[in-house]
Amino acid sequence: MKKLLISFLIILLVSVAVQAVTLEYWMWDPELKGRTEELISKFEEENPDINVNLTVMEPSDYWTKIRIMAMTGKLPDVFNMSSGYIEEWATNGFLKDLTEYVETDINPDEFFVNLFEAGSEIANTEEVYAVPFALVVTVLYYNKDMFDEAGLNYPDSTWDWFDFLNAAEKLTVDKDGDNKIDQWGFWLYGRYAHIESWIYRNGGRLIDRSTMNFDPDENAVEALNFLCRLVTEFNVAPTPKSMEGVRQQDVFPRGLAAMWIDGSWNIDNNRMIAAEDMNWGIAEVPVGPHGVADSAYGWPDFIAMSAKTENADAAWKFIKFAAGEGLTMDMYMAGKIPSYKPLAYSEDFYDETKLPEEMPLLLNIAGKTMRTSFTNSWSEWRGYGPAESMGLNAIIDEILNGDIAFEEGLKKADENINKILDRVYE
Repeated sequence: MKKLLISFLIILLVSVAVQAVTLEYWMWDPELKGRTEELISKFEEENPDINVNLTVMEPSDYWTKIRIMAMTGKLPDVFNMSSGYIEEWATNGFLKDLTEYVETDINPDEFFVNLFEAGSEIANTEEVYAVPFALVVTVLYYNKDMFDEAGLNYPDSTWDWFDFLNAAEKLTVDKDGDNKIDQWGFWLYGRYAHIESWIYRNGGRLIDRSTMNFDPDENAVEALNFLCRLVTEFNVAPTPKSMEGVRQQDVFPRGLAAMWIDGSWNIDNNRMIAAEDMNWGIAEVPVGPHGVADSAYGWPDFIAMSAKTENADAAWKFIKFAAGEGLTMDMYMAGKIPSYKPLAYSEDFYDETKLPEEMPLLLNIAGKTMRTSFTNSWSEWRGYGPAESMGLNAIIDEILNGDIAFEEGLKKADENINKILDRVYE
C-alpha cells in the first residue's frame, strides 16, 4: 500500500510538472490566420509545455473588442499592438514592461534595435512595452517611363528638395496644348504619410514631446510651406478638390502623376494594379535643407503582453518566437520589413522578377532613426472619423485648395489640435 501511494505521488508530480500553460493570442489580420497557425504549431512543437489559442479578427473589429477586454481586465496574454495606440495602452497600465526581457534575451545583432527605441519614443517612455515584428516606411514612388521620356536621371539618395522640384517641373506636362495639365510631376494631399515624411527628412517635428503640444518647429514649418507651394505656387501638383473621385492608390498606377510619396505597403498595391508594361521604382524621400540623412518617417507593428498575464515567461517565449525566428516572408505583404534581421536579409525578401528593383533600399531605410507624430488621440487630431473637418488632414487640404492662406491654416491647426491634446494630456 505504501509503495502504491509513493508511485501515485510520483505520477502526480510528473503530471503537474509537464502540465501545459495555455496562452491566448489575438491578432488583427485574417489573411494570415493559416500561416500564423503554422507558426503556433512550430512553437508548440519546440515548447511542448506551452499551448497557444489563436483569435483572429478584422482590424475594424479588433480594436473595439480588445479595448473592451482591456477595460474589463480580461486582455489576452499576448496581442498585436499598433504604433498609434502604444502610448495610450502603456500609460493606462495595460501593457507589461518588457525591458528586462529585452535586455537579457534579445540579441541586438538579430533585430533592428532602432525599432525598439522607436516604440519607446512613441510611448513617451524609456521602457520597452512591446516587441516590433514589422516596419513600414515611406518612400518616393516614381514612374521610370516618364523620367525616361523627360530625359531625367532617376531619384537617388542624394536628392534634395531642389532636385525634386526641378524634376517635378519637367514632369508636369500639358500633352495636348489645351492649357490643362495631363501629367502632374507630383501628387499629394493632407494624409499623414504624404506630409510628415518631408517634415522629418528636414529635421523637423510637429509635436513638442516635452509639453505634448502641437508646436511645429521652424524646420517643420519650412517643410509644410514647401509642400503647399508645390500646389499653390509651383503648380507641379494638383489641388485635392481637382482630384475628387480619384482613389489615391490609383493616381500613380494610372499615370496621373510621375511621383508620389506614401507608405511602403503600397508596393503590394502597385504590383497588383499597375500596367504590366509600366516601369516604376522607389527612392528615399528627398532631404530638406535642414535634414538629417540618417532619419526616416516610419513605424513598427508590435506584439505586446498583458500587464495582468499570469504566464509572463511563457508569453515572452512566444513573443520572441512570433517576432523573430518563427516568421516567414509569406507572412508579410510586399513593402513590409521584418524587424528580425536574418529574415529581412534573406533571399526571400527580394523577388528579382518583380518591381521595384530597388527593394533592398527598404533595408537601408529600416536601419535609420524612425520618427513619427503618434500621440494619444492621434487619429482625432489628424482628422479621422467624426473630427475629419477639424483635423490636420483637412486643414492642409484647405491650404492646398487655396481656401485659406498658409499662416491662417497653421493658426487653425494650432487651435484645433491643441484643444484635443490639452484634453487628453490634462
